[in-house]
Amino acid sequence: PHVVGGITGKNIMWAFTTFDYSYWHPITWLSHMADIQFYGLNPRGHHLTSVAIHTISSILLLFLLLRMTGSLWQSAFVAALFALHPMHVESVAWVAERKDVLSAFFCFLTLLFYTEFTAKQKPVLYVLTLFSFLLGLMSKPMLVTLPVVMLMLDYWPLNRYQNGEHHFGLRQFFVKVTFLIKEKIPFFICSLLSGLVTIYGQYKFGAMDTLNVFPLQLRIENALVAYVKYIFKTLWPTDLAVFYPFPSTIPLWQTICSLVILLLISAATLRAGRRSPYVPVGWFWFIVTLVPVIGLTQVGNQSMADRFSYIPGIGLFIIAAWGFPDMVRGFQQRNKILVVLAGSVLVASSALTWQQIGHWQDSVSLYRHSLQVTAGNNFIYGNLGAALIQRGDLDMAIQTQREALRVSPDFVDAHHNLGIALAEKGDLDAAIPEYQAALLISPNDPKLHHNLGVALAGKGYLDAAMKEFGLALRIQPDDVRAHFNLGGVLIRKGDLVAAIREFQEVLRISPDDINARSNLGVALAKSGDLDAAIREFQEILRRNPNDTYAQNNLRRALDQKKVQKHVGK
Repeated sequence: PHVVGGITGKNIMWAFTTFDYSYWHPITWLSHMADIQFYGLNPRGHHLTSVAIHTISSILLLFLLLRMTGSLWQSAFVAALFALHPMHVESVAWVAERKDVLSAFFCFLTLLFYTEFTAKQKPVLYVLTLFSFLLGLMSKPMLVTLPVVMLMLDYWPLNRYQNGEHHFGLRQFFVKVTFLIKEKIPFFICSLLSGLVTIYGQYKFGAMDTLNVFPLQLRIENALVAYVKYIFKTLWPTDLAVFYPFPSTIPLWQTICSLVILLLISAATLRAGRRSPYVPVGWFWFIVTLVPVIGLTQVGNQSMADRFSYIPGIGLFIIAAWGFPDMVRGFQQRNKILVVLAGSVLVASSALTWQQIGHWQDSVSLYRHSLQVTAGNNFIYGNLGAALIQRGDLDMAIQTQREALRVSPDFVDAHHNLGIALAEKGDLDAAIPEYQAALLISPNDPKLHHNLGVALAGKGYLDAAMKEFGLALRIQPDDVRAHFNLGGVLIRKGDLVAAIREFQEVLRISPDDINARSNLGVALAKSGDLDAAIREFQEILRRNPNDTYAQNNLRRALDQKKVQKHVGK
């Protein structure tokens, strides 16, 4: 409701104070609100904004690398690959991942200001760098590692460790390093605060799974394997999915091989650093920027995600962009070879990106593709079932949810969605046990209590339904649907005073809820307060003069008032 309300003083205050969806990212919320101001709920505009930000970020990345290195073609290749890589489809095509494209924009803007500061040493540029960094953290806290990236860029391409001298001792080197670290202390403090706020938000809303769900050893094993998978998917981006399930176990050989690969690459990049400093910088850009999302502090049930590679992948792009020209140095047809290589990579990337975008055309296509390229993906089975419910394909939805429960019998979303599908088919007797099974697993889910209450009310168990609505409201006091349906049950029980109170609460939370206003008018009329009922029906018709239901209710209330006056006379 706050986002849909657009940019208002109240909604801006909410954006800066809420931890909804377990994150504190007020700039992202404000971005969505701004879209509402311009486009309403037309999805075309929201997608257009994400594509525009991604495009601007790609251009900023080009300017950043060009300003730091002076190498036009290498910078252009990295920026083009960032713009067109299939792994980045998820960040741009998924509107709710606005935080990704926003954080990347502010990341590149921060580094651009930083580059200018290192060249000109003007305090205003330092302030702009820090301010842009803060905006990035308030878009997505994944940028907490950016101060470390700045220290790496000081090594290459900014070359700030040399201090203008060709040869200087170890003592001078440590003095320089200390100075560069001190220079970034405000940035490290902001990162620390952002990290603490993020951890608080995740724990408060239960998004950060405990060690009982994902033991630390398993998280470390998954992190090692995931690093290698990110490399391979960046180099060979096929079988991309919106969700990669977290494994219950990982074979020991995979963990050992992944560790060996990472250690060998790290050693090789450090060895290459003297001759090709871009190699360790690119490699550790990739390693360091992935740390917040690699799963050591597990948030969600995914083992990895395409969107997490949005900024880290740039490090690998840098190695490729500067590495291939060095590899073919001295070749007679060097420029032609590089043009063919770069062109082939970008054409192939564009084709795969176009194909990947096609999977995002709707939820059913997206989830079916994910099931084709992953195994044991009960989460996506559950999401596919929910999408099929929305489409109205209830039989297929029921089949899909049962498949999800076959993979994972304790999957609460599958029980919940199966209950919804059965209820929509009219089989309330079968739906109620599914809701109850889900509540045994997740007893504090207000949606489950609400939907169980609706099903019980449909069977005529009004007292049991009222209990469930009450539990939903105890957990989430502003649950509009629970207030609304509780009001409906109270009308059926004849408790009009309590029903009126519930509908008034709905309108307090959501003043534009026409159904609540209509039901409030009906309850007021039944209670004998015809004047108040007439005002509610008139308000509905003021907003929508063609509402026939309100017209009929208003006519009936006016007739009742005439009868009252006649009887009174």
